[in-house]
Amino acid sequence: MKKSRQRNRRLVNTLTTTILDVKNLEFFYGEKRAVNGISMQIEKNSITALIGPSGCGKSTFLRTVNRMNDLIPGARAEGEILYEDINLLSDDINVVALRKEIGMVFQKPNPFPKSIYDNITHALKYNRIRRKAELDQIVEESLTKAALWEEVKDRLHKSALSLSGGQQQRLCIARTIAMKPTVMLLDEPSSALDPISNAKVEELILDLKNDYTIIIVTHNMSQASRISDKTAFFFSGDLIEYDVTEKIFTAPSNQKTEEYISGRFG
Repeated sequence: MKKSRQRNRRLVNTLTTTILDVKNLEFFYGEKRAVNGISMQIEKNSITALIGPSGCGKSTFLRTVNRMNDLIPGARAEGEILYEDINLLSDDINVVALRKEIGMVFQKPNPFPKSIYDNITHALKYNRIRRKAELDQIVEESLTKAALWEEVKDRLHKSALSLSGGQQQRLCIARTIAMKPTVMLLDEPSSALDPISNAKVEELILDLKNDYTIIIVTHNMSQASRISDKTAFFFSGDLIEYDVTEKIFTAPSNQKTEEYISGRFG
C-alpha cells in the first residue's frame, strides 16, 4: 500500500457493502493458466465459501487476493482485485501492509515453535508494539475472539506445540486477529481436524463474521451450506456459479453445480 494511504486511513470504505471487487482475474503458473477471467464481488461481514474439485483454481484464487502467490517463481496475475478502489495487483502495493489487512489461515495448523503468548506477539513486536501491557491486552483479546482464552489463559508461556490440533488452528486464527485485519482468508482450515474441533472452528467462523469478512475454501459441502452466506463453485479454473448459498444448494442454475454438490463428480 502507498505509505500515505496507510497513514491517513484504513483501506475499507464503510459506506459500501462490497469489500472486494474482482474483475476479469486470470492467474498463470508460467504458461499454464489456472484461473480464467473470474469476476465476482465479495460483501463485507459475510462468509463466502469457495467450492469445487481439487485443482479447480479456488485456492489459487484465495492466495491471489493477498498476493501469497507472488512467492511462486514464474507466477503472475492479470485483471483487477479492487479493495476500496485500489487494485491489489498493482506493482506499487505494499504487500506486507496488504497481508496485515487481508490475513490468511492455512489448511494445516502452523504455530511457531514458541510459547502461546509469543505466537500472538511475534509479528506485533516487528510492528513496534512492545509495551507489555499493550501486548498482554492484545493477546487476551485475540485469544478471546478465537474462543481459546479460557482454555489456555493459565499456560500462555507453554509451547504452542503442546496444544491439540483444533487448539493450534484456533491459535493461528488468533494470531491473524492480532494484526487487526478486515478480511480473513481461510484455506480449508478444518480439513485436518476431528469432528469436535471442526465444530468449534465452524462456530468460531460464524462469530467472527460480525467483525471480519471471511472467504473460506472448503471441500466439505455440509460445511459450506452451514456457515456461508454466498457460495462460489469453481471448475477447471472457471467460476461456474456464484450465488446465495441456499440457492446454490437447493436450486443451482448450472447443471455442473448440481452434479458437483450432489456428489456425481469431484
